[in-house]
Amino acid sequence: MASDLVDPFGRVIKDLRVSVTDRCNFRCTYCMPAEGMQWLPRSEVMTFEEIERLARLFVERYGVEGIRLTGGEPTVRAHLSVLVAKLARLGVDLALTTNGATFRLLAHELREAGLRRVNISLDTLDREKFERMTRRDELVRVLDGIDAAIEAGFDPVKINAVVERGVNDDEIVDLARFGRDRGVEVRFIEFMPLDATGHWMSDAVVSQDEIVAAIHEVFPIELLPVRGAAPADRWRYLDGRGTVGVIPTVTKPFCGDCDRVRLTAEGQLRTCLFATDEFDLLRAMRSGESDDQLAERIERAVGTKWAGHNINQVTFVRPKRSMSQIGG
Repeated sequence: MASDLVDPFGRVIKDLRVSVTDRCNFRCTYCMPAEGMQWLPRSEVMTFEEIERLARLFVERYGVEGIRLTGGEPTVRAHLSVLVAKLARLGVDLALTTNGATFRLLAHELREAGLRRVNISLDTLDREKFERMTRRDELVRVLDGIDAAIEAGFDPVKINAVVERGVNDDEIVDLARFGRDRGVEVRFIEFMPLDATGHWMSDAVVSQDEIVAAIHEVFPIELLPVRGAAPADRWRYLDGRGTVGVIPTVTKPFCGDCDRVRLTAEGQLRTCLFATDEFDLLRAMRSGESDDQLAERIERAVGTKWAGHNINQVTFVRPKRSMSQIGG
């Protein structure tokens, strides 16, 4: 029988985020330096079997209910459907976050392998702006990837849109309309006030209140009940045409309800996206440690989980590695 994995603040861990690769086919301006990244050697990245072993430990020993595959960009990992099939057999809520550029090629294969939910990143509907933000002219393929996800029967399909003041905040209503027209939920995300070069940019944050007000003025909405451990507050359109969400990462952090931990591509356990400490599970596995020994490491790591990330406070310390390297 599974036992709860509880952090020092009484939060029960139910969600595991797994970065299947540190590589990405975009170079988004808020995530990655213009010169790109130095990627990990293949031998330092967890194999599918190693990911499955750790995932099984979290699910069977600690009752973790959800696994989300991230990156980097997870779809650049060869034979991804093989991993999906392995994890789907664990009986968890299995989801994936992708930039969508190659999703048309994989949608049906991943669906048949057992993937049920997908989040696709889309920060702008303007082709020139998209190229400036991602350093790739891939908007048409991303939009096609969203259509492919809908056609393949993923439920739900969600759109993640990071809102940055002076960059795409003039498209909030357009993106909301896009979601209404496609029958998908757009989740607006407050911009993290750290750019890829490490500069503090708090003036670039568009707050949840501003986002909601912009949408409500055109498409009246009402707040849905409390979200629980989910990161997004959600509203429904009063005309019945779906829902919209906002993740208030900066202005209204959801740390108090956080029920997740993360595995980086090279098998480092992180108890928070912004944690400054990591716990090396891959080296422990490759040195021959048993599941019981790995479980002890996991429990010690979760015992260090913070109350919150402290963004916008003087005590905040930025992780040394970029979001693309730690599954952000």
